[in-house]
Formats: sequence, structure tokens, C-alpha cells
Amino acid sequence: MNINSPTFKLFKSEPSFSRGMASIFDLRSVSSKYNVSKNEDNADKIAIQADWRAVGCDLAKSIQEYEQEKE
Repeated sequence: MNINSPTFKLFKSEPSFSRGMASIFDLRSVSSKYNVSKNEDNADKIAIQADWRAVGCDLAKSIQEYEQEKE
């Protein structure tokens, strides 16, 4: 799991096993903290940017692995 991945931009804190276990008993979502946006358009913009950044990272990694196999 890559915490620096654009996917984790939604979370204010790093996910962990203990937080995951605690969330089972957090019926009122008191401990869940997510990044918030001014409006829906801004939230969509941030999410789309993060998605394309993740695609770009995956593509770059795939190209690098292909180049190494080719050599």
C-alpha cells in the first residue's frame, strides 16, 4: 500500500489496522475525518485530478518495467 498515492488524498490521516477495527464500532462516524471541499465542482475536480495522476503513475511504472524487461 502506497500512502503517498493520489488515492489517499481523500483521507486526512493514514489508514491503519487499529483505526479500521475502531471504525467497526463507530456507528455515528465520530472518528472518520475526510477532506472537504467548498462545493461539489471543486470536489469533482480534485477527485478527477487524483484519478488521472494515479493512471499516469501506473502507466509510467508499466513503461519502466517494460523497458527493463526489454533490456
